[in-house]
Amino acid sequence: MTRSLVFDGLQISNWNRETIEEIKRGQVNGIHATLAVWETPIEAIRNIADWNVLRNENPDLVSIACSADDIRSAADQDKVSVVLGFQNTSPFAQDYTLVEIFHQLGIRVAQLTYNIQNYVGGSCYDPQDSGLTRFGQRIVEEMNRVGMLIDLSHVGNKTSLEAIDASSRPVSITHANPLWFADTPRNKPDEVIDALVSRGGVIGACLYPNVIGGNSTSQDEFSAMVIKLVDKHGPEHVAIGSDMTRNWDQGYVNYLRDGRWKPAANASWPEWPSWFNSPEDFPKLADGLLKAGLSDSDLALVMGENWLNLFETSFSPLSELEGMATNNG
Repeated sequence: MTRSLVFDGLQISNWNRETIEEIKRGQVNGIHATLAVWETPIEAIRNIADWNVLRNENPDLVSIACSADDIRSAADQDKVSVVLGFQNTSPFAQDYTLVEIFHQLGIRVAQLTYNIQNYVGGSCYDPQDSGLTRFGQRIVEEMNRVGMLIDLSHVGNKTSLEAIDASSRPVSITHANPLWFADTPRNKPDEVIDALVSRGGVIGACLYPNVIGGNSTSQDEFSAMVIKLVDKHGPEHVAIGSDMTRNWDQGYVNYLRDGRWKPAANASWPEWPSWFNSPEDFPKLADGLLKAGLSDSDLALVMGENWLNLFETSFSPLSELEGMATNNG
């Protein structure tokens, strides 16, 4: 029997051996790591190269995963596996062919927009969400074709609904919570979550302070939210996407939130709750969910297996899936 694994749907840290060791101490087998938010294509390629260097310098600790099998294989070797992703489609510029190029370079997840409208569609922070653009339709089609998972975490609600409808494959919200849990534009209304789940998608319950209601939110409250999601949508559609940030200075948060489209706003990192402020706290998170009433089998799904199940098909090119269907028919 295949053992269940722990996988975090989103972390965005300043990566080095120490940050990876911290993940390993938290008994986390794999993560989806953000490589680009506002970066141009060349800058994104540079970040991929940096990850290759980090892997090559630490072959005992970390590997880059392009499939669910890669994640399981790395776990068998006691390594942390990393799925490379973008939190924006800025690296695709205005060229749909770059989707395939970045897939060839190892990118397996891309969020359609970040904190402001782009060529693909609207952001959750835009006062008016324009919806999925014609270019966005093409990007969705191309991501579907090559095998790159669509992420709607910072995406506007109208754009999200149109992307879910346009996608021929399940999509994800790697790191956000229901709007009924914490009222912030970054969280998702029932309409979006219902549409995501109806098409086989997965939502990663997020621990970032800004989307849980601040650092005073208790672990019991967070656990109750996860269990309510499980009860409402089914255990196979709920996971964890911590949005953990490590090893950054205060200056980076300005760039992260606003890129270069407006002057810096003297932003600062929020304070994390005492019960979860490091990847080392994943065992504590799991214990809290069990204590709140989540079953062992559902816990295995939520803590990682749902991401791996989604990756099983999402990372395969459509031609491969069609061949599998033909062969199995």
